[in-house]
Amino acid sequence: MARKQIEVFSAGCSACKETIEMVKRLAGSLHQVVVHDMQKSDVASKAKGYGVHSVPAVAIDGKLASCCAGRGPEEHVIKAALA
Repeated sequence: MARKQIEVFSAGCSACKETIEMVKRLAGSLHQVVVHDMQKSDVASKAKGYGVHSVPAVAIDGKLASCCAGRGPEEHVIKAALA
């Protein structure tokens, strides 16, 4: 399994914190997890480039995860993307 870079866009809300915990649990030591603070202007710009419209949002290897285009992160979608 190839190592993936997972980016979590967060605003520090409770849903964001839950998503960060879930992503870190799913990623384990196999994948790199980077948490971005949406309150920083450079992060907001990067998120916009990914098509992030709400937080929390997850990008895997530079692409917004399909779960994050609408209702928010879904564990089974992220798990499948990491397989």
